[in-house]
Amino acid sequence: MLSILKKEINSFFASPVGYLVISIFLVLNGLFLWLFKGNFNIPDYGFADLSSFFLLAPWILIFLIPAVTMRSFSDEKKQGTLELLLTKPIGIRNIILGKYFAAFVLIIIALLPTLLYVYTVYQLGNPVGNIDLGSTLGSYFGLLFLVAAYTAIGIFASTFSSNQIVAFISAVFLCFFFYAGFEGIADFTFSDFIDQLGMKYHFNSMGRGVLDTRDIIYFLSITVFFLILTKLTLNRERQ
Repeated sequence: MLSILKKEINSFFASPVGYLVISIFLVLNGLFLWLFKGNFNIPDYGFADLSSFFLLAPWILIFLIPAVTMRSFSDEKKQGTLELLLTKPIGIRNIILGKYFAAFVLIIIALLPTLLYVYTVYQLGNPVGNIDLGSTLGSYFGLLFLVAAYTAIGIFASTFSSNQIVAFISAVFLCFFFYAGFEGIADFTFSDFIDQLGMKYHFNSMGRGVLDTRDIIYFLSITVFFLILTKLTLNRERQ
């Protein structure tokens, strides 16, 4: 698994992909949060908190993570190296986990500079330090679990086709559906149970600053579920 992980991370930073992902994520957040006038602008909001960032970031990641994961297996299919990769003695599970954690690590690297937002808002508080650190910490944990789930979905979608665009669109649709789709259905059917099936419900729950084991189990279940689907799909490809 480690050999695949290192190979994937090296490929990210040997090409513009890794740098583009990090740059696009930071630039988009920076523009919406600090420069563009609107509901997301923190200085105009009047309160020293990062709720705008945690409202915006999941939507940016819906597009950014599929852009990272779309090449994971679709590129192997396009180059005709998937069959060779699956016959290696490292095992399908280790191949999947290697590619998964490489993409996950890249997104975490993109998130790390946003900790500067916490320091900035901390200093902007009146008095200094007037920020809800519990809610901020909970939201960051929620974002990590959201990234884990999005990445698993993206890896799974990359097995659909040798066309990376197909993999990208499929991953964006699945991420969108699992994040906001259930909330839309719940609004139509007036069902709280359906709302609780969506990622947004559990992400918002963690953002309140209380780490409920039900939220953690939910995200872990989604992540493992899509990784298992990926393994089943690749097993079928090998047969």
